[in-house]
Amino acid sequence: MSRATGPVYKVAFRRRRSNLTNYAKRLALVKGSVPRMVVRKSSTGVSVQFMEFSQKGDRVVSQVRSGQLKAYSWAPRCNTPTAYLCGLLAGKLAGKKGVKEFNLDIGMYTPSKGSVVFAALRGAIDSGLLTNYSEEMITEDRIAGAPIAAFAKALRASDEAKYNRIFSSYIKQGFRPENMVEAFASAKSKLKTV
Repeated sequence: MSRATGPVYKVAFRRRRSNLTNYAKRLALVKGSVPRMVVRKSSTGVSVQFMEFSQKGDRVVSQVRSGQLKAYSWAPRCNTPTAYLCGLLAGKLAGKKGVKEFNLDIGMYTPSKGSVVFAALRGAIDSGLLTNYSEEMITEDRIAGAPIAAFAKALRASDEAKYNRIFSSYIKQGFRPENMVEAFASAKSKLKTV
């Protein structure tokens, strides 16, 4: 039986029906006079964009994809250290183009403490941009990848085969996940000079 039988039935927009866009939230963000920081993640990486509204369509001020971090000696994945570095680099590039403050656009993601979205937000704030933000949303050790490094170190000591299987993509690139905190500090210092 079809639900579209009554005279007051209204078909929602396609992107809303497929749970891709919340138009009420988007309208509230677009009405703001400051650019939006759009954070999106995939199974392999993170994308951070600073966007401004225009009548002809959104204009991208700066954009960073996690693959660009290879130039700064970082092995990008979809994790909090990568998101932080993407936010830091995108914030630096947006700052050079005149952006001073922004609003965070997380799309349809559920806001949760320690998430990739808030790591990218923290990176943009550390680049010198302003926004409203609560400090307890993410911790410094999580941003630096300390939990990943501790897990990799413990797993390597207990089960070398499982370690090689789980971190195989890191190992192929010559990146040791147990040294993630040091690699993060090195990449962050390189990005600070951009």
